Amino acid sequence: DLVAHAFNSAYTLEYDEPRTYGEAMKSENKKEWQQAMKEEICSLRKNNTWKLVERPQKKLVGCKWVYKVKEGIPGIEPTRFKVRLVAQGFTQREGVDFHEIFSPVVKHTSIRILLAMCANLDLHLEQMDVKTAFLHGELEETIYMAQPQGFEEPEKEDHACLLKKSLYGLKQSPRQWYRRFDEFMMACGFSRSKYDGCVYFKNISCGMMYLLLYVDDMLIACKNMEEIQKLKKQLSGEFEMKDLGAAKRILGMDIVRERRDVIFLSQQRYIVKILEKFGMSNAKAVSTPLAMHFRLSAAQSPTSEDEKLQMSKVPYASAVGSIMYAMVCTRPDIAQAVSVVSRYMTNPGKDHWLAVKWILRYLKGTSNHGLVYKRDEDRNEMVRGYVDSDYAGDLDKRRSLTGYVFTVFGCSVCWRSVLQHVVALSTTEAEYIAVGEAIKEAVWLKGICAVFHERSK
Repeated sequence: DLVAHAFNSAYTLEYDEPRTYGEAMKSENKKEWQQAMKEEICSLRKNNTWKLVERPQKKLVGCKWVYKVKEGIPGIEPTRFKVRLVAQGFTQREGVDFHEIFSPVVKHTSIRILLAMCANLDLHLEQMDVKTAFLHGELEETIYMAQPQGFEEPEKEDHACLLKKSLYGLKQSPRQWYRRFDEFMMACGFSRSKYDGCVYFKNISCGMMYLLLYVDDMLIACKNMEEIQKLKKQLSGEFEMKDLGAAKRILGMDIVRERRDVIFLSQQRYIVKILEKFGMSNAKAVSTPLAMHFRLSAAQSPTSEDEKLQMSKVPYASAVGSIMYAMVCTRPDIAQAVSVVSRYMTNPGKDHWLAVKWILRYLKGTSNHGLVYKRDEDRNEMVRGYVDSDYAGDLDKRRSLTGYVFTVFGCSVCWRSVLQHVVALSTTEAEYIAVGEAIKEAVWLKGICAVFHERSK
């Protein structure tokens, strides 16, 4: 949740996003917000999301408008003002208004493997977006919701909305949408990977077709563009879709296909945003993610009330979360540094904050760095892994650090740097623990790669 919040908040710098309906009506972008709300209401009514009924005796689930500025792609897509009507899920009662709520999303590793496959097998990579994903799920519970503010039905202000389909904000909405989409994909002849529940594949005449789903964003890859267009038509006939064409950006990651066999994945714009957010745009760049003189420990955490009060004003958790999202997506080079600074989230001190700023200074000088996926004719094996550990590097509990990275066709797809769960008694034991963790990841990686690679032969 921390990483997701940091990712979202990094894109709210250029525009003021209203927090309430009243603020939106007083905003200088009032007309844009009004138009966006009307479009949302029309979409909900078109989808037959609810019907008005007399207010029941039971407690209603609340709702509110959520306003978001969606940053566009310069010269390609303009900035959009987007509004969602969101149910206040915190008012739902377990066992009455909802039961199961878990819903999977595609792993970042699966996305990177697909990029490596596209570069090596010359696959087309297209992107689509579901306009109102959560509105397609069918509800299994009876839920009454208050009418949206500013759009109450005339002469029926005392009525309530009986929800017929899921709505953003409901606890079960992601699950119901995933189940709905999964049923559709199965009906279309696709199979679901047992290693990643959001990776779908189908064997067709020209080879394999793949679809990766992350909530309402999807990537489609295939050697034949006509087959991709057929699938797009099927999806658009079942759901309200937006065709984004060739994949250029997903989850804050920019996808640049310089040639058919070279794909560059980076987060330069995201990094520039977080540097602006934390006042580090003009900082002096450094050449290492974390210098040797940073020997961080819990002993450097504040002990007096004055120190704690001073550090409470420092956005430590937000900064670490923002950096962590870059590490998770495209920056394995800062994995070890992020692992160190994230240990002191509950009570950070001045030295810990200096280390975070050092990482930001490193990102300042390397904002244009990213991952390159290209064709590698000389590499026979598909998966290669590298693993190592230190010994008792943690100054607080003397635990060792496990670090590994895996490549597919020589392209980095998976990495991790984390403290071991137990205290190793020797360097040999620390190495064995690290290898054990890496092997567990390798087993999963070989399984998911078999879906992408072996079936494509």
